[in-house]
Amino acid sequence: MNILKELSPLLAAEARAEAHAAGIEAADLEQGVWLRLLERTRRTGPPAEPAAWLRTAVRTEARDARRRARREVPYDQAGAPAAAGGCPEPYAGPYAGRYAGAESEVESQVLAAEERRALRAAVRRLPGRCPRLLGALLSKTDPTYREIAGELGISQGSLGPVRSRCLGCLRRMLTAEIAAPDPWGRER
Repeated sequence: MNILKELSPLLAAEARAEAHAAGIEAADLEQGVWLRLLERTRRTGPPAEPAAWLRTAVRTEARDARRRARREVPYDQAGAPAAAGGCPEPYAGPYAGRYAGAESEVESQVLAAEERRALRAAVRRLPGRCPRLLGALLSKTDPTYREIAGELGISQGSLGPVRSRCLGCLRRMLTAEIAAPDPWGRER
């Protein structure tokens, strides 16, 4: 007998029963359980008692969904004003649009400084002449292309293409770092 055909009605019923309390769609819960079954089957073979395993897997998947929902903050609510009841109003200074969670100007300035430090550290890890080129472009003195070309010993006409390649490399590096969460689900 095919385990999928045997378990489909039971899974559908269990998922419908648990989905509302978990705050997710029953189909998403079913899909998560099927994935767990596939992973388990590849690892140790099919469960000895499929119905009991399925009920446990549905409840485990629903519990995990509830935990994820508690940790996640919807994007549209991240910048919403603080609710009444003694909570301070969010900071509305010059960095307010960039750091929506900041409650003071000092906090926003600290966040901006930390972002600049992280960017400079990432630039230093770039290969070849990229760190020197981007360091010159990020300089507080704001040098011209002619000055940068003279300092680095390359032609002024090649600064644009080299800069573009360096920024692409930086973008790929930062995307890989930001998109890879650590084992506990938090971003590095």
